Amino acid sequence: MDRSTRRGQLASYLVLVPVAVFVIVPIWILVILATDASITGLPDSFRLWPADPTLQRLVDAWVRPDLTLDFLGLLRNSLFVAGCAAGASLLFGASMAYAFARMRFPGNRAGLVAILAGACLPLIALAVPIYFIFLALENSFPALREFGLRGSTVALAILYAAFAMPLCVWLMRSAFRAVPADLEEAAFVEGATRAVAFRRITLPLAAPSILVAALVAFLLAYSEFALAWLFATKEENETLAMELAGAQIGFYSTEWGPTAAHALLMTIPVVIVFLALQRLLLRANLATTATD
Repeated sequence: MDRSTRRGQLASYLVLVPVAVFVIVPIWILVILATDASITGLPDSFRLWPADPTLQRLVDAWVRPDLTLDFLGLLRNSLFVAGCAAGASLLFGASMAYAFARMRFPGNRAGLVAILAGACLPLIALAVPIYFIFLALENSFPALREFGLRGSTVALAILYAAFAMPLCVWLMRSAFRAVPADLEEAAFVEGATRAVAFRRITLPLAAPSILVAALVAFLLAYSEFALAWLFATKEENETLAMELAGAQIGFYSTEWGPTAAHALLMTIPVVIVFLALQRLLLRANLATTATD
C-alpha cells in the first residue's frame, strides 16, 4: 500500500469519525433518557451511563395502561398507514414513472414539472383543502360517511400516498432511464409486449431504486403527525408519531424520560425495515450483476 492510498484512507477516517459521532451521540442520549430513573426533568449534563438504570419507562411506554391503545395498537395503525402509503405510491407511481421514462407524448415535460412542483409543496399547506375534499366525499356518498372515511387510517394512507407519489415517480423514472432500452427492444424482437418487458426486464433491474422509493414513502407516512392530528380524530386511529408529538407523553412538559422511551421503541420497527430492505437491496444487486 503506497503513501497516497494511506493518506486517502486517513482522510476518509477523519471525515467519517465526526459523522459517526454526530449520528451515534443523539441516539445514546435517547437511551440514557429512557433508562435513567434519576432524570425526571430536562437533563443539565451529559452522562455516559445511566446513574439509576431502569427499564420501567420502556415497560410503561409499551403497556400504556391508562390509555385506550397500547404500543402494539399504535404500531399496528402506523404500519398499516405507512405500508399502504408505500404500496400505493409504488403501484400507481411505477406505471407513471415508466411512461415518463420510455414514452414520448404531448405534455411530457410539463407533467414532470407539475409532479416536481407537487413534491415541493409542504404537507401542512394543503391540509385544509384536502380536509374539505374528504368532507365533500362523505357528503356525496353516505356509505363513506357511515364508514367514517375522513377520520380513519384509510384516509391517512390515501393522503400520505398522494404526497409521497411525486417523489417516488421522480426516483423510479431515473431508475427506469438507467436501464438500457436495448434490453427492452431485444425483448420486443422476441415477441414480448411492453407490459411483459416491463415486468420481466425493467422492473427487476430497477428494483434497488424502487426499494429506496418505497422506503422514502414509508418513512414519510410513519413519521408524519401534523396532518394525522387533523384527520384521525378518534383515539383508536392514532399512530405512534401522533402520540410522540402529543402532550400525553410529555412533549409539552418536562417528562423527557417517557418521551425518550416512546421514541426509542418507535425506532425499532424502522431499524427492522432498514435491515430487511438492506438484504433485498443486496439480493437485487447480486441478481443484476449475474444478469450482466
